[in-house]
Amino acid sequence: MTQVKNAPRTATTLKIRSKSEHWISHSKDPYLELMLRLFQDEKTARRGRDFLNMVEESQERGEPLKTRDWKIIMEGLDVSRSAFYFMRNKLLGAGLIVVRSGEYRLSGMFSRDLADMSRWWWTAVMGNDPETL
Repeated sequence: MTQVKNAPRTATTLKIRSKSEHWISHSKDPYLELMLRLFQDEKTARRGRDFLNMVEESQERGEPLKTRDWKIIMEGLDVSRSAFYFMRNKLLGAGLIVVRSGEYRLSGMFSRDLADMSRWWWTAVMGNDPETL
């Protein structure tokens, strides 16, 4: 039997919205808007945002969140163990966070993947010069 914390990471689905009123940059809470594109449930989206904020703030303080502190994190987010690992694994799968040396860190993989998709669409499909992106 696979333990929840060791469950394989899978790809994460991201909702894309083309109307300008749904742009993340137009939101009053961009983190929440991003999380609503990853999680179907608003409660989970809010917890995802809170977890990302925890990771960001602890990283900025120079004291990254440790994976071994999962119980403390769960209590802070008021979630069950399975709900925590479900949320965490979605964030890992999307490339928003990474686990390095037993610590949670923000990751640039999400940005690089989106930029790569954008560049491919702009050049290969639309036939535009990459310099005009």
